[in-house]
Amino acid sequence: MVKEMAGWVLSFCILLVVNGVGVHASEDLQPYRTAFHFQPLKNWMNDPNGPMYFNGVYHLFYQYNPGGPLWGNISWGHSISHDLVNWFILEPALSPKEPYDIGGCFTGSSTILHGSKPIILYTAQDVDGAQVQNLALPKNRSDPLLKDWIKWSGNPILTPVNDINTSQFRDPSTAWMGPDGKWRIVIGSEIIKGQATALLYYSTDGFNWTRSDKPLKFSRETNMWECPDFYPVSNTGKDGIDTSFQGNNTMHVLKVSFDSHDYYVIGMYDPQMDQFLLATSDFNVSNTQLQYDYGRFYASKSFYDGAKKRRVLWGWVNEGDNPSDAFKKGWSGLQSFPRSVWLSDTRKQLVQWPVEEIKKLRAKQVNMESRELKGGSLLEVPGISGSQADIEVVFSLSNLSDLELINSDMSDPQHLCDQKNVSTSGSYGPFGVLVFASQNLTEQTAVFFRVFKGPNKFQVLMCSDQSRSSIAQGVDKSTYGAFLDLDPLHDKISLRSLVDHSIVESFGGEGLACITARVYPKLAIHEHAKLYVFNNGTKSVTMLSLNAWNMNKAQIVPMD
Repeated sequence: MVKEMAGWVLSFCILLVVNGVGVHASEDLQPYRTAFHFQPLKNWMNDPNGPMYFNGVYHLFYQYNPGGPLWGNISWGHSISHDLVNWFILEPALSPKEPYDIGGCFTGSSTILHGSKPIILYTAQDVDGAQVQNLALPKNRSDPLLKDWIKWSGNPILTPVNDINTSQFRDPSTAWMGPDGKWRIVIGSEIIKGQATALLYYSTDGFNWTRSDKPLKFSRETNMWECPDFYPVSNTGKDGIDTSFQGNNTMHVLKVSFDSHDYYVIGMYDPQMDQFLLATSDFNVSNTQLQYDYGRFYASKSFYDGAKKRRVLWGWVNEGDNPSDAFKKGWSGLQSFPRSVWLSDTRKQLVQWPVEEIKKLRAKQVNMESRELKGGSLLEVPGISGSQADIEVVFSLSNLSDLELINSDMSDPQHLCDQKNVSTSGSYGPFGVLVFASQNLTEQTAVFFRVFKGPNKFQVLMCSDQSRSSIAQGVDKSTYGAFLDLDPLHDKISLRSLVDHSIVESFGGEGLACITARVYPKLAIHEHAKLYVFNNGTKSVTMLSLNAWNMNKAQIVPMD
């Protein structure tokens, strides 16, 4: 995440000089601080690092600037939880102080070695500006909170040599063990001759690592790969699998981050030969490539939760307001709400869903059943906040006649959502929900579906339209889009949205597609934000059910 931040920080420094902006928290911008998404009490946060479950405690580390709300002085923030909802904030676990990490303690992972020994592997920038890999250990493994970490005396454990670009060598993955008893990791890189690469390394002890003769995967089609993640998924259910599991009825996922999105492929992994053979299309620069999330979501990291036998995923959700607002707010950056991840029934993609513990935050509920939504319908959901809610709604269609046509089954969903936004009526759609809606709908954030007829099949398009999300200038109002792999004639079309003051996380088709957006309304804040269900299409749709809950605030407090 070093390269992506550099231009942003430079432009902001110029802005500070020109405008003379000071560091202070402005109350008029605090409506955007979230209630149940994780964020530190103040300052900058980006990539999630090294999440793990150890001795009954969940640990989340993250890129953090303890000195201010902009990227810089990057350390490892550290927070702990017993339920993935409420968090205690500890002192930073790692700070840039040594010659090998003086330029910043960047992204990495945690691994629990045999004998219940956790380690951290992390990238840093050394005194010469090169990216190197380092290792840290708990100072006291009997401390249930693992508050204190010490850097290994043998750091750096890996340096960029030979064909590795010294500024493109970062983000070691969680380690997994092969049948030969050796640990393996992958590190994101770009080989000098232009190959985006997941470099493969071996170790017998977790401390001393040797590069494999061949990478796990590479591509000449994309930019450098950041934040690689490699893990198994079950063919037979929703349960997660330990990262080192080798056995039947499994497939493997390789996720990499580039071009501001997290892309993944699914395949079969041969641990004897360390070969990864794809079952899906390879990485490419395309909006039809499989993504964890088609909105603002990046640099994700997963871990295996042995207590509940699930794989849990976090992602960094960056800001979309004016850079000067970071100083006014006193903070920047969120983490997505943690998601469970499993393989879909078709085995063609992943499914993601908020972890079940979110239900403990649910307060007042409103339920609606079986409503016909004729063309042009707008139905307010009374008693539910449009700025802090958990919303689940299910639609069904019938008699799919006179559908809009698209020329290709591989049409770009992002382009379609831009072209056919919430104000553009079709036959079936747009229909969905309006959140952060002001009294007269001057401000609104629309999450909706449209159904098309392609050359070979129906296409269900999911959009998150922020074009009217705020009357403010200088904030991002992008529209995001994705296709859902379902048949609208036989399958219900469901939507779940987590709405939290400046973030909307939406899950379409029970988690087949996810879109995260950031919004900064001026009118539709707190009690002035309303929630609606709507149908702007010409054909009627049936809302089979709607369940919505006001959400209580999670406890995110310092550990005294």
